[in-house]
Amino acid sequence: MAHTPLSHRSVLVVGASRGLGLAIARTYVDRGARVVATVRGDVSKSLRAVRDAAPDRVEFEHVDIADGAEITALANRLRGRTFDLLFVVAGISLAPQSQVAADIDDDDFARTLATNALGAMRVVERLHPFVADTGTIAVLSSGQGSITNNTSGGFEVYRASKAALNQLMRSFAARHPNDARALLLLAPGWIRTDMGAPARASRSTRRSRPSSTPWRRIAARPASASWTAPARRSPGDLPRPV
Repeated sequence: MAHTPLSHRSVLVVGASRGLGLAIARTYVDRGARVVATVRGDVSKSLRAVRDAAPDRVEFEHVDIADGAEITALANRLRGRTFDLLFVVAGISLAPQSQVAADIDDDDFARTLATNALGAMRVVERLHPFVADTGTIAVLSSGQGSITNNTSGGFEVYRASKAALNQLMRSFAARHPNDARALLLLAPGWIRTDMGAPARASRSTRRSRPSSTPWRRIAARPASASWTAPARRSPGDLPRPV
């Protein structure tokens, strides 16, 4: 299959061991990009296979984004590098769909918010200087973070973490009004990966659609709709893994 020429030749994928992160890393490698893929624990067999197919274009790094010191250490190791794309995918969900937020274990609540919201934004804050002036910073959110579209409930703490991420990313954009980098906040919907089990294709997730709403226009939208995927410019060659 023919592809348009890549503008993202050097890519940093944070959270690439499985699921969408793995698919994004694999797709960029298949299209000829150089990829630095981060994992929290052991490198999965599937991700090792990606490097085996292109050993000169794939590197592994380790970071737990819930640990601010580890993010700082990663930034120190990457010092002097420049990437066309920073893609933050890492995230967790520790509670079952039916778990009421008020009943969740305190530590599980704290870790979910620390990873999905605070950790993701710490990655953006610490690593955005390594993104080229014409590059892209992309963060994986979720339609589950929409307040307006939350008509079915479920996954309450996960939803809250993604809603928080959306607000924090919007604040980042507001603090950098003259930054030429594209900023993307993506809601992919249900995707068939090893993590996207058929049971997850619920009514609420099936409704989720990525959007290309510009940052400048989203400010005029109701706050409850801020989950959509804003961008300063087109995401260009971002792959759509399935």
